[in-house]
Amino acid sequence: MPSTSGGIEGGSVNHSGDDVSIQNKNELSDRKMEARRDDMLENRSQFATKSRHHTTRKKTKRRKLLISLNVSATKYEIVRKVAHEFGNLSDLDEDPSCFLFWNDTAVPNERVAELKPYQRVNHFPAMGEICRKDCLARNLAKMMKVHPHEYNFSPKTWVFPAEYSAFQCYVRELKRKNKKQTFIVKPSNGSMGQGISLFRNGERIQQQDHTIVQEYLDRPFLLEGYKFDLRIYVLVTSCDPLRVFLFNDGLVRLSTQKYAAPSDGNVEQLYMHLTNYSINKRSENFQRDEDVTKGSKRSIQFFNDYLRKNDYDVAAIWKSIADVINKTLIVSEPHVLHAYRMCRPGTAGNDSVCFEILGFDIFLDKSLKPWLLEINRAPSFGTDEKIDLDIKGALLHDAFRLINMKPSDRRKGMAAQKAESRRRLFRPSKRLDLDLTDIDRRKIVVDRRKEELKQKLISIRRDNAREDFENRNMGRYQRIFPPPDKSSQDRYRKLISDAFNIFLAGRAASLQKEIAKLLNGSLREDEIIDMLQACDIEDDGKQKLFKGPKPLSSMPSVVDEIPECDSRASSPISTSPHNSVTDFKTRLTASQSQSQLNKAKNPIPKRPQSAQKLTTSSRPHSARLTSAYQRTVNRKNQPYQLSASDGNLNEISTSAFDREEEMMRKTLMALNDMRIKFPGKTDEEADIILNQIQEHWKYHKPRIASYWLVKLDSIKRRKVIDIVRSNVRSVLQKMCRCPDIESLKLWRIFYRLFNRLLWSHGQGLWNCFSSNTSCSWDTIFHKNKDSISGVEFMCCERVIELCRQCLLIVYQFAAEAKLSMPSGETNSPTKQLSSSQLSNSRTSPWLPSSPHKAMTPVSQRMSRLYLNKSLDNLAS
Repeated sequence: MPSTSGGIEGGSVNHSGDDVSIQNKNELSDRKMEARRDDMLENRSQFATKSRHHTTRKKTKRRKLLISLNVSATKYEIVRKVAHEFGNLSDLDEDPSCFLFWNDTAVPNERVAELKPYQRVNHFPAMGEICRKDCLARNLAKMMKVHPHEYNFSPKTWVFPAEYSAFQCYVRELKRKNKKQTFIVKPSNGSMGQGISLFRNGERIQQQDHTIVQEYLDRPFLLEGYKFDLRIYVLVTSCDPLRVFLFNDGLVRLSTQKYAAPSDGNVEQLYMHLTNYSINKRSENFQRDEDVTKGSKRSIQFFNDYLRKNDYDVAAIWKSIADVINKTLIVSEPHVLHAYRMCRPGTAGNDSVCFEILGFDIFLDKSLKPWLLEINRAPSFGTDEKIDLDIKGALLHDAFRLINMKPSDRRKGMAAQKAESRRRLFRPSKRLDLDLTDIDRRKIVVDRRKEELKQKLISIRRDNAREDFENRNMGRYQRIFPPPDKSSQDRYRKLISDAFNIFLAGRAASLQKEIAKLLNGSLREDEIIDMLQACDIEDDGKQKLFKGPKPLSSMPSVVDEIPECDSRASSPISTSPHNSVTDFKTRLTASQSQSQLNKAKNPIPKRPQSAQKLTTSSRPHSARLTSAYQRTVNRKNQPYQLSASDGNLNEISTSAFDREEEMMRKTLMALNDMRIKFPGKTDEEADIILNQIQEHWKYHKPRIASYWLVKLDSIKRRKVIDIVRSNVRSVLQKMCRCPDIESLKLWRIFYRLFNRLLWSHGQGLWNCFSSNTSCSWDTIFHKNKDSISGVEFMCCERVIELCRQCLLIVYQFAAEAKLSMPSGETNSPTKQLSSSQLSNSRTSPWLPSSPHKAMTPVSQRMSRLYLNKSLDNLAS
């Protein structure tokens, strides 16, 4: 028994020892698992750190990505210096990956054909048609036969040896009439004044090859007794279409000897009669001076000041000079465009791979009429003096910025090439499908038409984006072609048409047909969108009538041009002819009516009171705005309300607060007096239109949403808001009597408000028409540390109301402009106006002179809302 018990006890002890060993093993395994887990976590953290460093390095490399420019073919240091500011300079003579190739001489056509879409070269093919003296004389003579009054800005010229007989006949005729005339002989392709000589007797001029003979202009406009000419720099960024920019500064190159009329005794004194810098710099009288108002080389800005001090019309002079430049480049356009299309076929509408800086030598006679002497294809960029460094450096810098070279252009260009190759690869064959039904054939035709319209729409929007970029990056350049005014556009269009008929007669038939189609009138953006909608309807096989707003008889849908009406003439807000508001023909005017605060006592059924019905009855967000205002002012005290702790403020601070509050009240009154003018309608008729839109809001709501959120792109939406923004800014400037209003609190509030309206591709303004309280514009003030006063909030409400009215007026104007509806009944729920309401419209000056000329739609004019820099700025 004892042994048994002892065995049992011994067995018991051995069992407990096994438990201890098992526990130790579990502890060891747990430690191993923890160590392994720690190693895994450490490895993972190291991997994440490495990946972050790797990502950071990648992002840093992307930020440092620059374009490469090849300037190895130039001898001018200023070109290298300016090019280095825009990218990395390439040392290789033939680097195929560079974005820019700069050459001091003309490049062959094969080089232009080899360029990729993202690359640029600083010369156009066939520009020698106006840069060689003999070619320029021939081309101008051809245009002078058709338009003698337009092309009378060049001296009479003979090209030797072809016109030697005609020149001798002219000399004999002068001798018979006992007249004396001085002639100047130049090499056809010479430069820097080499080989130039003067002759008093034309019979002594021998027949030579590759020379021209011109009549010498012997009545120059003198500057301090010296003869001079103007070196004017012109940038051509594209020939398809033609776009020309004029630099607002240049060089005035004076002779180094006092001028006297040419005679037998002084005809050989070239320092008196020639103004070439290369000749006069060798004269002992040549003066170098760092001051641009002194010396033998001066700036055009000094010349403008000199003319202004002597009571000359500087703007008219530069307008005539720009006209000479445009007409000369119109002569070259058929040659350059034809050669460019031959070098780069199938690239019509794309960005130009060529640009060129031309040097025009302009001579002013005694009556300040500009005469074209010659055009330099490769003007000198030497910087012998400080004036050269300043003018030519700014000229090149602004030119490189206008070219708009970006690192992303390479990727986009390659993607476009791949897409074009894919489109050609998968293009359907032109075999005859006899088994196709009429519906299938019609569908194929519609699809092709839709594809053409889409390409045209893309081209128009690309042109609008390019113009937007140019307007923001022109610097000291001024765009002179296409001109801003319609009369000049029509005149130049006629000259371009005649130039193509003269210089491309019998060849390039397809190009002439395309140019004729463009000159006769291209489609506008809204017209293309409507045609695409018509194609979609036709593709569905259903004949649907467009149910748009009924055209009002007070504003016909067919007019030739919008004349200046009385309402515009009486507007107290004066705008320039190129102002964005007048271009759109819809603007704000400050009327002389009472303010909204006074109208609350005696309401008048006119705007802005009539517009309140639009916002209160059908869209109950006015109550939402009131509650938002209460939330805003309850969060903090009003800034203009003095608390008990402010009782120690002196009378000066109190009067300052009172003046500021009074200014706020006057601003609110001015905002309440502002109205949206509907072209050709009175304020009462505009109120009726807005009320009709409000009554039929369910009908108009989807159409307005489609117009604002779909048809208009971001640029045009911003232009609609800018109509209100610019006029509100002018009101604040007038009230505060200060040109800079950026520091005003109210303008900062308005600035945030306008950005909110453009939020999410225009969704911010569209939410103002909704009754959804979660989409209110006043949410921009919820997280704002500074509270706004009640007057400031009422100003914001008024600005929102003006923006809503502006959108409705724009929508209605665009709808009426594109419709040509019969006088009978239509399916639109918009009701006709009564005879009493239309009494003023029957005598409206908007009645069309011809029923076949269509009005320019709003979307097309909105692409011209930028403030065009007029030629008057050249004189500044």
